[in-house]
Amino acid sequence: MDEFEFGTRGGRRRRRMFGSGELRLVLLKLVADEPRHGYELIKAIEELTEGAYAPSPGTIYPTLSLLEDEGAIAQAAGDETRKAYEATDAGRTELEERADEVDALFERLSGHGEHRRAFATPEMFRALGNLAGVLKNRARSGKLDEQTMREIVDLVDELAKKIERL
Repeated sequence: MDEFEFGTRGGRRRRRMFGSGELRLVLLKLVADEPRHGYELIKAIEELTEGAYAPSPGTIYPTLSLLEDEGAIAQAAGDETRKAYEATDAGRTELEERADEVDALFERLSGHGEHRRAFATPEMFRALGNLAGVLKNRARSGKLDEQTMREIVDLVDELAKKIERL
């Protein structure tokens, strides 16, 4: 399913983690794997995406209520103070019928952590920090005349093109 765009961050469009009905399907699969309560589900999704995303309780609990109302999950037996859920037969049947969709969804979610790791290395942050620091210091020094600014812009554009070709 397509991801939907919303909000901005640093001038870029952020993407919604889940398309319509996808969080519902993820939660159903996770409670089918083992009974869990809301906080455990939040942590499981955060681990699945390797820290790239952690849903809020305001997203998780209404979706759990929906799944319970639909009869796909039920409160698990036990004397825990937190309400744990497990999949019902109807929920397990739905997962079997939508197994390909579930597999693709979990593969996509685990890919979020991989993409993040590829860019978010200490070396990359150091290099980007160095560039930002040099540009900031140069601008503060008052030594950025129009010609120097054009040369810097050309260098950064050239570097971007070289990186793109890698």
